[in-house]
Amino acid sequence: MTRSSPSIRMLKAVLASAALALASLAQAQAVFKITAIPDESPTELARKAAPLVKYLEQKLGTKVEFTPVSDYAAAVEALANKQVDMAWYGGFTFVQASIRSGGKVVPLVQREEDEKFRSVFISGNPAIQSLADLKGKTVSFGAQSSTSGHLMPRSFLLQAQIDPDKDFRRVAYSGAHDATIAAVASGKVDAGALNISVWEKFVADKKVDTSKVKVIFTTPAYFDYNWTVHSDMPAAQREKLTKAFLDLNRNTPEGKEILDLQRATRFIPTQAANYKGIETAARSAGLIK
Repeated sequence: MTRSSPSIRMLKAVLASAALALASLAQAQAVFKITAIPDESPTELARKAAPLVKYLEQKLGTKVEFTPVSDYAAAVEALANKQVDMAWYGGFTFVQASIRSGGKVVPLVQREEDEKFRSVFISGNPAIQSLADLKGKTVSFGAQSSTSGHLMPRSFLLQAQIDPDKDFRRVAYSGAHDATIAAVASGKVDAGALNISVWEKFVADKKVDTSKVKVIFTTPAYFDYNWTVHSDMPAAQREKLTKAFLDLNRNTPEGKEILDLQRATRFIPTQAANYKGIETAARSAGLIK
């Protein structure tokens, strides 16, 4: 039997130690990346993300980073291509991500509010009191891929026998809910459609003059936003993430801050089947083939 020389044994020990050090370094450098559809201003999205990032770092035991994207399509591509680990989607962007990835994305949680989400149509024109009054007017949606700022408002208009592309004088796309409010308030458009929670936040913060800009129609309820991951994520990681969201509690300072910023009462589990209605609406509106 041949024995290793002291120098060989020492070399093996050094290599083993180096391998462990590299593994530890890789683990320390691992970053869990999250993103969100840019349905509000970049500064607002960053403000909302900051305490959530800190909370998830504690729960996951790894660095978490919020990665902003330029538009809705980029948010879809980022998760489909696994450039991020988790994304905050609207119902429509979840459907788009599911199609783009070949069904390889999984919605984990949604806010309790997202079980019965709504959109509002607002106007600063006193002559506009109903959806029918929008005919011949200029109307702004949010981003084209927005569930609450475009798809569902368009769907309910079509149900009311109003075709935006034929019946409106001009259709505009502001790109974000807050931008839609600004466009209506400034008179750039006669009316706009947006996410009800952003509207209520603006009203609560007195960022809009409700003596001039009013809600003229509130849509029926539908499923909307969720936090989604790629299906290649290990089940244990998915469970840890889900638990982190479900554990958020308004009775703790940390939980209250995060939930308030996310405009959530609490988070609850969700599933892909909840968004079949969104897909049907998108196909009926011709937004997906």
